[in-house]
Amino acid sequence: MRPERGSVTVAFLGVAAAALAVAAGLAGAGQVLAVRGSALAAAEAAALAAAPVTFRPFGASGTPREEAARYARDNGAELVECLCPLQPGYEARTAAVKVRVRGSALGLVPITVEATAAAEFRPMLLLP
Repeated sequence: MRPERGSVTVAFLGVAAAALAVAAGLAGAGQVLAVRGSALAAAEAAALAAAPVTFRPFGASGTPREEAARYARDNGAELVECLCPLQPGYEARTAAVKVRVRGSALGLVPITVEATAAAEFRPMLLLP
């Protein structure tokens, strides 16, 4: 009689389960990083869109906040905050925004990532 029979199968199943757990963890981390990248891109786009509108519309139909919200939405995010005051003068100004992106890791764990970005606009450079 051989009591070791089947021990290799048990060991193999243990190694396979561990490998599967590591792969799932890496895939989940990759999805979190992808959502983070989307949030950063959306925040930068929103800030860049809002900055020139603080001076004058430049073809925009709304306020700096509305432009930031539109660009955030077009990039899969929602605008959380926009520090983009209207300034009629020619001094440099900065538009700062915060956006939120929702996603999931492995389709099971909901994740929410917030990102901030700022863009400077210098109206003086528009003068000839």
